[in-house]
Amino acid sequence: MLARGYVVVATDYEGLGDPGVHPYLVGVSEAYAVLDSVRAARELPAAHATDRFAVWGHSQGGHAALFTGQLATGYAPELKLVGIAAGAPATYLVDLFKADRGTIGGNSLTAMALLSWSQVYRLPLDDVLAAAAIAPFELVASSCIESVAELLKLSQVEKPLQRVFLKADPTTLPAWREIMERNTPGQAPPGAPVFITQGTSDVTVRPAITLRFVKHLCAVGAPVVLTQLKGVSHSWIAEKSARQAVKWKTDRFAGRPAASDCER
Repeated sequence: MLARGYVVVATDYEGLGDPGVHPYLVGVSEAYAVLDSVRAARELPAAHATDRFAVWGHSQGGHAALFTGQLATGYAPELKLVGIAAGAPATYLVDLFKADRGTIGGNSLTAMALLSWSQVYRLPLDDVLAAAAIAPFELVASSCIESVAELLKLSQVEKPLQRVFLKADPTTLPAWREIMERNTPGQAPPGAPVFITQGTSDVTVRPAITLRFVKHLCAVGAPVVLTQLKGVSHSWIAEKSARQAVKWKTDRFAGRPAASDCER
């Protein structure tokens, strides 16, 4: 992207690097942070950043990108969003929680989300968390995944949650389910053309769930392209689809008409 002359900003999400809660999978917080990062880049004179921007994110970042599209016009009307690219984005949170329950990745991400939501929305963890799981839960929930080494470390830290974790399914509890539904993207127009990539071997964000979300975008009239990469897992979809995503964004900045798989 730098070689193509783009100004690139990596969002500093609320609560990361500072004391306090990181609102993991809280769409409004993520979107506002993304939009504020674009504003911050435009405050740097040497960057020569314009008011036109695209967003690109993977997993939680894809969730943030989709919510950014929904909220950009209302929160940052001075900016002009040209495209939304997302790799294996978190979409239908209720279905993702159900599909991932009991897996290593699923338990880890569930722990992070439950800790976030319990603090942001002031819900008691006692409703869902087994007493014996508190210590490993807190360790997993406060972890970060910034490298392959940290991912491997987390798989070891998470092992106690394989034995004991939840005493109730949060998708069946009205208060928790309402939070999942509130933070599921797609409840407003996407705000720009959408480019989604999905690995067929992804066991964290299941391909069928992403495909259903794409169909929803088509149903509301959004131009959307879905690229599925055979044999690619969740961890590698962003890297494996990077060139395609950058090319797609380049076309959006150039003002070329956005293709759509919905028309096929």
